[in-house]
This record gives sequence, C-alpha cells and structure tokens, in this order.
Amino acid sequence: MFELIDVEKNCFVQVYKRFPFVVSRAEGARIYDTNGNSYLDFLSGLAVNILGHSHPIVIAAIEKQAKRYLHLSNFFYQDIQILYAEKILKIARYDKIFFVNTGAEGIENALKAVRLWGNKRKKKNVIAFGNSFHGRTYGCLSLMNKPLYKNGMEPFLPNITILPFNDIESLVNHIDEQVAGIFLESILGEGGLDTISQKFADTLMDLKEKYDFLIVADEIQSGLFRTGSFFAFDHFGIKPDIVALAKGLGGGLPLGAVLFSERFSDFFNKGTLGTTFGGNPLSCAAGFATLDFIHPNLLPHINYISSYLDGKLKELQSKFSDSIVSLKGLGLMRGISLKFDASILVDKLFEQKIISNATSSNVLRILPPFIINKAEVDEFIEGIKNALENI
Repeated sequence: MFELIDVEKNCFVQVYKRFPFVVSRAEGARIYDTNGNSYLDFLSGLAVNILGHSHPIVIAAIEKQAKRYLHLSNFFYQDIQILYAEKILKIARYDKIFFVNTGAEGIENALKAVRLWGNKRKKKNVIAFGNSFHGRTYGCLSLMNKPLYKNGMEPFLPNITILPFNDIESLVNHIDEQVAGIFLESILGEGGLDTISQKFADTLMDLKEKYDFLIVADEIQSGLFRTGSFFAFDHFGIKPDIVALAKGLGGGLPLGAVLFSERFSDFFNKGTLGTTFGGNPLSCAAGFATLDFIHPNLLPHINYISSYLDGKLKELQSKFSDSIVSLKGLGLMRGISLKFDASILVDKLFEQKIISNATSSNVLRILPPFIINKAEVDEFIEGIKNALENI
C-alpha cells in the first residue's frame, strides 16, 4: 500500500490531501481498502455517488451501454442521450438542455449564454456572491472571491462584481439596467453550507421583475433531490432562467448539463455551443438509471432519512453546545459549524473509519449517499459523539 502511495507522490502534482489508504473496492455507503478495512462514506465522492457505490442498477446500465458503444460524438442521434434529456427536462420543468462534462463547464456555458443575451440588450454586467464556489476554470474563478483558488492568476474576466452573500442592501445598491445576469448558489457547498434567506430570495425576484436580468442557479452540488427537492432553489421560490447541474447527474460517471428556460428555446444557432464528450452515452446510461430509480421511488426514503439525520444532528447540537455553533444546510446536504478547525473532527472521524470533509475551515460537511439507512446515520452520529468527547 505505502509503496503505491510513494509512486503517487512521484507521479502527481501534489494538490490533493488524500486519505492515507489505497482503495480496493466500494459498495453501498462503504469503501474498502487493500487491507480489508471498511470505511463509512459520508462524502459520497463529493455528492457524485448519490446511489452509493456500485449500485446494481447503475452497473447493469453501464454494462448494457458498454456493449453497444462508448462514444460517437454529438454528430449522431443517440437514444440514451435523448431519453435522458427528456427525463431531466420533464422533472426539472425546463425547456432545453445542453450536456457537458463537468459543473465548471456548465457554468462556463451559462456565462456565455448570459453574455450573448446581455450583449443583445446592451447589458454587460454580471453579479456573483462571496464564498460561492462555481469551479476551477477562468470564468468560474472570475465569479468567485476565494483567494486560495485565485491568487496569482490575475487578471480575471471584466464586468463581474462579487457581492456579500445574503446582503440585501448591497444587492439592491448594485442592481440596475446594466446587469445581464446573477449567478447564485442557494446553498454554499464550499462556502460553509449557508443558505440564502427567504427575504433575500424575494428581493432578488422583485429586482428581476423590475430590471429584467437573468438568474443562473448553480445546482451542481445541491441538485438532483439532495435537499429533498429537485433543486435547492425550489425551497425559496426562485425561478432561474438557467441552471447548471453535474455531480450525481452521471450516476458516478462524468456528466454535467445546462438547463434553459423557454426564453432560450430558439436562442442558440448551430455551433454556438459545443463539446466533444458532453452527453457521453455511457454517462447518460448511468445517469438515466440513477434518476429513474430515484424519481419517484426513492423520494420517500430521502425525505425520511433526511428528517432522521436532522433530528440526530439537533441532539448532537444540544449535547455539545460548547463545540457546535450551528447546524446548516438542507436535506442530505448538511453542515456542522464548529468552534474549532473542522479538519480536527475529520481526522478524529477517520480514526473511527468514517469518511467526512471540512469546508470553510470550521464546518464539517455532510454529503451521504441517498441510500443510507438509520443504522449508518447512527454510526456516523456516534462517531461524532466519540470525537467531540475526546477533542
């Protein structure tokens, strides 16, 4: 095992803090290392493996498609790609879709759409919010204010203003006829799991009515029923014009999408957007099987287990009020805000063979697969209890 880890250090640029074991296999909510140890996975590949690892329905769909063909390019009509697009649009209630590979690519294409739309109306400004995370490409970084990801890479795209998250006064003061679009995460995945306030959401929609700008919802991490609704913005009554999806969209394989409202039905010409691998048939097959299994069959379980997890987290907060500042997020996208560096808790959980993640320095991020059961929630909560008692 350690020899392979040494090889990794020699081969890769060292930009990841990896867990100190080599994975042998993964199944359900468990990851197994090459020594036979089992780890409870409450990170689910950063919200990618929404049905857990190696779900038989997903594996069967991949095997079936792999025997047909792996890649053709978007010069061909492909049944699985078309059927999956139809399913997504029907559930999401949007008009058109453009498949991409990643969330960052989705945001890039959404940004292009905003610029194209705005230029036709002499609107050139774009607004985003602090502590957001939209991806690692240049357009995405231009929409963010995280120094760790941006320092030394300037200059970034012009005519983009980053406002404080949830600051209504700042929002009102910066909106005018020049604004083409606003990029919004309803829940800050990398930014500590804060959610927008209802008053902020209402103000945003009022300003949209007055000034006619586009709202782009980043649902890359929060979409696909992770919060209990298909989109996180459903909880706040927001009606975006464009939505970026990814993470679990490919059932564990790389896949992203940009969804467009009816006002974009005839907006794009052939060649305006393009991608080689976007909508790859293998990813679409896995994604179709995943979404087909979730909707509507798994929704009662998602809501039930989310409620159960919420109750257990509140019990934790009550018992460890000296360590826990607040609980954040919605559904199965949750955060525990701590009075100390959350990486300490991540390490203590790992000692108990529980996989978790720290974000925004002091927040433990919780992103379990949708198939977790009560016993696994109890195991996770017990692990936190043990850790907090020993910190």
